[in-house]
Amino acid sequence: MRSTASIMHLDLDAFFASVEQRDKPSLRGRPVIVGGIGPRGVVATASYEARVHGVRSAMRTAEARARCPHAAFLGGRFDAYREASRIVMERLREESELIEPLSLDEAFVDLAADPDFDPGEVERIVAGIRADIADLTGGLTASVGIASSKLMAKIASEINKPDGVFIVQPGTEADVLGPMQATAIPGVGPATAERLRRVGILTVEDLRSPSEDELTRLLGQSSGRSLHRMARADDDRPVMSSRETKSVSVEDTFEQDISDRVQLESIIERMARSVSGRLRKNGLSGRTVTLKMRHHDFETHTRSSTLPNPTDNARILAATARGLLAGEDISNGLRLLGVGVSGLADWVQDDLFAADEDDDVEDEPIEQSLIRPTRWYPGMDVHHDSHGDGWVWGSGLGRVTVRFETRWTPPGPVHTFRAEDPALGAGHTGTFEA
Repeated sequence: MRSTASIMHLDLDAFFASVEQRDKPSLRGRPVIVGGIGPRGVVATASYEARVHGVRSAMRTAEARARCPHAAFLGGRFDAYREASRIVMERLREESELIEPLSLDEAFVDLAADPDFDPGEVERIVAGIRADIADLTGGLTASVGIASSKLMAKIASEINKPDGVFIVQPGTEADVLGPMQATAIPGVGPATAERLRRVGILTVEDLRSPSEDELTRLLGQSSGRSLHRMARADDDRPVMSSRETKSVSVEDTFEQDISDRVQLESIIERMARSVSGRLRKNGLSGRTVTLKMRHHDFETHTRSSTLPNPTDNARILAATARGLLAGEDISNGLRLLGVGVSGLADWVQDDLFAADEDDDVEDEPIEQSLIRPTRWYPGMDVHHDSHGDGWVWGSGLGRVTVRFETRWTPPGPVHTFRAEDPALGAGHTGTFEA
């Protein structure tokens, strides 16, 4: 660990949902749930107004509807999220040349990379960053943790969430961490927490009592050693700046273990879309598809399959990853799932005779035009020749209901049109798997 609190972890609050509330004035202060909106859909992000009803990420959308039926369920707009993320990351790069993005909505920043960094100015620096982010993004908020290590910075960013800051002063790491539940340590999910509970370990302080050998026998070699160190706030990992891409992957740790194969397949499809979009954005393709699975007992397995030719096709990636899942025993549940592609190339050679009508084109940029989409989904941006810009409130039975408002207007009126109305066109968006 360092002698100064100079590592920052910044996490945008309920990111996807917050972007939707920003851009849709009528949804501000209301529960908003973003993700798959169909019967096999999965929640990607829930606003804090929805979380109080028990809605969480990776939950089935059907369950989320039962818990919070009055919420707005939206299909997601990747372009808007990527643009907001770009603005935030650019602001962070102004503060330091060493930033380590973890996803669209969070990153580590090494403040000490600036030779003029003054530890006494941390509060002022953080206040300036958060104020700039709110101003540049139109009101998005971020929670920030500052500490002498990445572990403590990430934990600290959760303490005053949402829209808060917590600074762990050097020398107080063990004291701050000790009273917390063991689940505060990244990687300690419900299954591991239950195994610890059975031997009387509830808090991080409790976790310091067993020896490293005892934890290893209980949790396995890798997990036991890691937790023995992290329970003592022993973490010297550096902030790693961007480096040459050798693989592209997406993974998610679930708040509760998932054993439903249909739900896991739906998550795989969503992840394949995300990986495909990132490959295409960077002009890359890959041959080896890898599925990462962490089981209920924290044992982690990876399964890989190498394709005949490089691809960036989401349909092919999803089908391959689902095939890898098919051979696994998931009866006791998975706590983490990931989809990745390696063996990268800067060219694509899919099967020339493969049908392309089912390709996942929704993650690709769509030119702003008045071309009518094949499917209207709640939340998508639209434009009407007479009424201007708005978003889809709902659709069905050959009709589309639109609320005409934007982030720069007050809540607007609602109108219903025929789905084939030539005056109504789609905006520039992408969706989650429905």
